[in-house]
Amino acid sequence: MSQYASRLGRRSASPSRLRMPGAPRRPRRIAMLSVHTSPLHQPGTGDAGGMNVYIVELAQRLAAINIEVEIFTRATTAALPPEVELAPGVLVRHVDAGPYEGLAKEDLPAQLCAFTHGVMQAWAGHRPGHYDLVHSHYWLSGHVGWLAAERWGAPLVHAMHTMAKVKNASLAEGDTPEPAARVIGETQIVRAADRLIANTAEEAGELVRHYEADPGKVAVVHPGVNLDRFRPADGRAAARARLGLPQDALVPLFAGRIQPLKAPDVLLRAVAVLLDDRPELRSRIVVPVVGGPSGSGLAKPEGLQKLAARLGIADVVRFRPPVGQDQLADWFRAASVLVMPSYSESFGLVAVEAQAAGTPVIAAAVGGLPVAVRDGETGFLVPGHDPADYARVLRAFADEPALAERMGAAAARHARSFGWDTAASATADVYTAAMAEHRRRVRARHA
Repeated sequence: MSQYASRLGRRSASPSRLRMPGAPRRPRRIAMLSVHTSPLHQPGTGDAGGMNVYIVELAQRLAAINIEVEIFTRATTAALPPEVELAPGVLVRHVDAGPYEGLAKEDLPAQLCAFTHGVMQAWAGHRPGHYDLVHSHYWLSGHVGWLAAERWGAPLVHAMHTMAKVKNASLAEGDTPEPAARVIGETQIVRAADRLIANTAEEAGELVRHYEADPGKVAVVHPGVNLDRFRPADGRAAARARLGLPQDALVPLFAGRIQPLKAPDVLLRAVAVLLDDRPELRSRIVVPVVGGPSGSGLAKPEGLQKLAARLGIADVVRFRPPVGQDQLADWFRAASVLVMPSYSESFGLVAVEAQAAGTPVIAAAVGGLPVAVRDGETGFLVPGHDPADYARVLRAFADEPALAERMGAAAARHARSFGWDTAASATADVYTAAMAEHRRRVRARHA
């Protein structure tokens, strides 16, 4: 038995596991699946984004309440060890499936068989019942989770994170629609899962409306935010000094993956509209764009820089590569406002992180963003994607510097209700319900 397995066994026998006979039981250990993006990857690079943060934070908080988590993800370099302990009680398993590099997310369906084989190999070394439950993230993982849960006799809990039908209904101009194979795959997973976790009530409704999900199987659990990392700390002035930003500048920030879905171009066009109307602002506006090309944005990795040049605002835009979470928190603190003009967001984790750091948000009124942002209190929700509408809101921040401070204080208070401990506890309740229902179904089959 490995040192890790031995330690898991010792923890499993702790007094906290004791329960009354017949009481619902939480899982002792779960298999968490994230095929296309590793929890070890830097958010903002490639396909790594909010889902990576979600998995890392959730897994660590679940381990803190005595639910061991083993995360299976695809190996993307030969240098990675087969197993990495991410935190006490959280193990990342790297599965060989296809070439290490050069595989786009769109190529991964062909590797699901190989990935499933790797998961089954890992499971074969354990006693029956090693995993009490499977929690899959995104549709690619859902297909592996479906088979694994069936093979292991365990319940399947699935989180979509994004849905093909929802994305295709609100595509950015020139963006690539999600393929029919994904729509079919998502429909199958919805039917197979014991429980579906939705980020918001709107997402729960979309699962029912677009995929005919059983409403009784859908649970709403808001994602959280790391309130120790994302907090106002020593304030805007100190953060700007560290990042080399002018103290008196208007700083509208974009932070995230650079792709049409996230619409960073809308921010650049809005800044161009604002400067056409108010040319005197040019000397006191800085527009940081923090992130790397992703998805369909990889086809034109320099497209945003070229757009800034065509719009005549290249002198005020600062492109920065993706940064670690601690430095990202500093960018949030330094900004006057975060701008999220996305065409689709299942929740918008970045919006809550910025607010936790004390920064208001201008966001498109789509998906989960109306839950993440309180319109008129912690920021502004903009219907549609007309740059002129975003320019009008930016003008308000330019004309009233105290607006960022006032809304930022309200934003920090609002974000405190989104702690990861709360999200982990609610997720554990979903697991408990899924296990209880699964046991009832098994007993009914054998009655």
